[in-house]
Amino acid sequence: MAWLSLLLFLPWFGVMAALYWWFPRQPRHRARRLFDGAMLVLALLLSVGFMHWGYRVGAADAAADSLWKQILAVLYAYGAFLAVMALALLLRPRVLYR
Repeated sequence: MAWLSLLLFLPWFGVMAALYWWFPRQPRHRARRLFDGAMLVLALLLSVGFMHWGYRVGAADAAADSLWKQILAVLYAYGAFLAVMALALLLRPRVLYR
C-alpha cells in the first residue's frame, strides 16, 4: 500500500524532473546529461526509500488512522525528492562549469 503515494505523486515528480532536465537550455553537453540523469535517478531512489520509511513511521503509530500512513509516506517521498533536486541545482554550476 505504500506504493500508492508514489503512484499519486509520480505525475508531479515527472513535471519537476522535466523542468529540471530542460532548463537552462544551454549548455547541453555530455557531462551535464550524465549529471542530470544521475541526480534524477538518485532523487527517485531516495524518494522510494523515504516513502517506505514514512509509511512504516505512520504504521507504527497505533492511534493514527489508515490515511495517516499514506500522508506520511508522500510527505517523506516529496521531501526527499525536493532535497535532492535542490542539492542538484546548487551543485550543477560548481560541478559542470569548472
